[in-house]
Amino acid sequence: MALEKGIDKLVQDFIAAGRPSARNQNIDLRRAGYVASRVLAGKMETRVKVETLELEGIVFCVFSPLNAPETLPAVIYYHGGCFISGGFNTHDNQLRQLAFYGNCRVIAVQYRLAPEHTFPAAHDDAEKGANLVRQYAEFFGADKHRLTLCGDSAGGHLALVTSLRLKAAGTWLPAQLILIYPMLDATAFFESYTRNGLDYVITRDALLSGYEMYLATTERQHPEASPLWRDDFSGLPPVHIITAEFDPLCDEGEALFKRLTEQNVVCTAQRWQGVIHGFFQLADISQSARDVMKDIAWRVSTAR
Repeated sequence: MALEKGIDKLVQDFIAAGRPSARNQNIDLRRAGYVASRVLAGKMETRVKVETLELEGIVFCVFSPLNAPETLPAVIYYHGGCFISGGFNTHDNQLRQLAFYGNCRVIAVQYRLAPEHTFPAAHDDAEKGANLVRQYAEFFGADKHRLTLCGDSAGGHLALVTSLRLKAAGTWLPAQLILIYPMLDATAFFESYTRNGLDYVITRDALLSGYEMYLATTERQHPEASPLWRDDFSGLPPVHIITAEFDPLCDEGEALFKRLTEQNVVCTAQRWQGVIHGFFQLADISQSARDVMKDIAWRVSTAR
């Protein structure tokens, strides 16, 4: 299938610029570039309240619909950025939209980034953040029985590994997981890393250089570095996986669907056609971005 029109222009501009390599940019430039891309997120959703707070060393940003009831179903959200960039500012509009359309509380967790903080810093922060939301659910205004773990790219990875850690601890589990084109395999085993690796803005180099910084002293096959290959998925709550046709990660997201299903996890997956890695943040130029937001919001609002 062809690229969506707005995304096609983005891709053609990237190719015309010589396919600038993320590897050749210093970390400050990469982070600034991600923040600058916010202009593609669409009109800011203003029908929400946003507040930032800190608990036990973890910073949260909480997005709530205006005039919301005291308790709502909630999303614990982990942002993307290849483990090296991203934060509340890069995802502000998406999380506002999710809170509004899902009539839910969105609780974004800020985790430590590489290269300043390497594995397992982000994983530990993600787990601690989820446990704090559950522990202080009343304080957050979150229904502790209707918590969704969700994230995009590196954040999808963190949502999955956090749920595996929670399952191993035997304390609690979220109602569901929603994984938006998750990073799952640091070994780059699948063919889509080659097929979609050069032209589609978020390149093979961009993804792998993020892993290299975060996993500086960690084996790529470590079960928390490449969770796709694990055999302990059984017992997880229902999982929905979103993949993108022109994404280097497309194949591994679909492989996760197969592996989860084989291990008796209730799982659904949808490949969004004509879009690239990161399309969730391109609502200004992508109809699929607008549609996937509504779909995620519906899944959150109906979580049981």
